[in-house]
Amino acid sequence: MQSVDRAITVLELLARNGESGITEIAGELGVHKSTASRLLSVLESHGLVEQLGERGKYAIGFGVVRLAGAATARMDLAKLGRRTCQAVAEELGETVNIAIADDGVAINISQARGAAAITTQNWTGQRTPLHATSSGKVLLAAMDDAERKRMLGHDELAPYTPRTTVDIDELESELERVAEDGYASCFEELELGMHAVAVPIRGTGGEVVAAMSASGPSYRLSKQRIRQIVRPMTEAAQELSAQLGYFEG
Repeated sequence: MQSVDRAITVLELLARNGESGITEIAGELGVHKSTASRLLSVLESHGLVEQLGERGKYAIGFGVVRLAGAATARMDLAKLGRRTCQAVAEELGETVNIAIADDGVAINISQARGAAAITTQNWTGQRTPLHATSSGKVLLAAMDDAERKRMLGHDELAPYTPRTTVDIDELESELERVAEDGYASCFEELELGMHAVAVPIRGTGGEVVAAMSASGPSYRLSKQRIRQIVRPMTEAAQELSAQLGYFEG
């Protein structure tokens, strides 16, 4: 039972921190590093944790996602998306996330922070509103009318800041522009002082399966800069879509 408790503690630590080194894990467990290393080896052999590079830190493995019943496509997307997020974050210097739609919200499945990122929050696994985020708007814009209405309901939407769009008709008009332009933006709609832009990621049949966003402070991620970074973000999303099996005709 002690080994099970320790294994659960390790998984909870990695879920909370995103990634941790062997020294930190051993300290959390109150054991010697050799004991923690053996436990991590067992978890790694089952895919429940993974080591990020040779002698690197440990992170939650995709076996956890599999045990949770996630689809294979989502596991591929999270795994492939991690590399894409990192590359885009390094290029832009901002925080980059990949999100999917699930049960009326957007869930972030991958994140990377660029050199200029000011937030240390790990959004991976976090649920965010569809109507108040750039990723959510991309996902909503790709839905048919019936699915979108089911996601949004019929009442006014919840405000997160004074700038959140709460009128459904107004949001519908914006989503039409998102579908036409190929990207969505948010200006202080989820959090004051933060801007974001997102582009779609497509699956094998061309359907939008996720959205990739870049977010940063409003003074740096201006409307002008957002227009400038849409192209490299779109190109990165297209490369990821190709890895998922989608090729534009």
